[in-house]
Amino acid sequence: MSDTTITQKPRLKTSAMIASIAGEGQVTRSAPFGHALAELARTKTNVVGMTADLGKYTDLHIFAKEFPERYYQMGMAEQLLMGAAAGLAHEGAQPWVTTYAVFATRRAYDFMHQAIAEDNLDVKIVCALPGLTTGYGPSHQAAEDLALMRAMPNMTVIDPCDALDIEQMVPAIAAHKGPVYARLLRGNVPAVLDEYDYRFELGKAKLLRDGAEVLIISSGIMTMRSLEVAKALEADNVGVAVLHVPTIKPLDTETILREARRTGRMVVVAENHTVIGGLGEAVATTLLTAGVTPTYRQIALPDAFLAAGALPTLHDRYGISTNVMADSIKGWLR
Repeated sequence: MSDTTITQKPRLKTSAMIASIAGEGQVTRSAPFGHALAELARTKTNVVGMTADLGKYTDLHIFAKEFPERYYQMGMAEQLLMGAAAGLAHEGAQPWVTTYAVFATRRAYDFMHQAIAEDNLDVKIVCALPGLTTGYGPSHQAAEDLALMRAMPNMTVIDPCDALDIEQMVPAIAAHKGPVYARLLRGNVPAVLDEYDYRFELGKAKLLRDGAEVLIISSGIMTMRSLEVAKALEADNVGVAVLHVPTIKPLDTETILREARRTGRMVVVAENHTVIGGLGEAVATTLLTAGVTPTYRQIALPDAFLAAGALPTLHDRYGISTNVMADSIKGWLR
């Protein structure tokens, strides 16, 4: 045997491993979901936490540390995870299930459909890495999750914007009897809605700011981007209103129609999701059904398998960064 020593260079982390969508210098709060669920469980004793080997990566480890007897690690078996959650719900528990959005919606869809939704069970499915919030490529990018979950009967669908949205979402969906699918921002989550006197209400859209030229209807991280765009376009004397729609299903059609009926405003739907089957199509159907026909544009991910790489680069490439959004809207206004 050779006595030659082989020195291995340390493995470098790539920029595709970015776990937070917070901008440089942006105020964040750590693991808002994990802390909010632990707070809920202190008074709601039937709450249990369940995951498929992703407790640390969905912030459920915070709950697990405080309530180890109510925490279930099911291993890399998402179908089993959903089936077990259904069983516990039948026995009176309120399971909070976490995994990555791709694994829930693509790998365990039938188990959610048949074991949870058909029986209208009180299971909360909270899933990290929604849309384009990871650079790992199509295996981890849940670009079509909202379309899949909107199509499931009995399922409430939530796309929160920031830490405050998540913190307030947890007790709200706990009080709702029935299955819920919620997107999850994990780790150090931006806090942007605090300055807008915002409160999450299930099934309600909220007008965060007003403007005369453009109405952006948005959900999830795209509400954060839309607020940044609105501030940027003030310098060009373009008034941009932002209507945040955290509940994708049931949709607050009354508020959407009220705001879209205001004359002289272009309506832009912005979502971190494929152009097919998400908030954009839901809003378009709402407008056309009601006979409301403003100038309409959509900012969303393409109907394609997305590339892997650094998130800032990918957000620019696919049109959901602040700068590209602002340029798109200015171009549409010309």
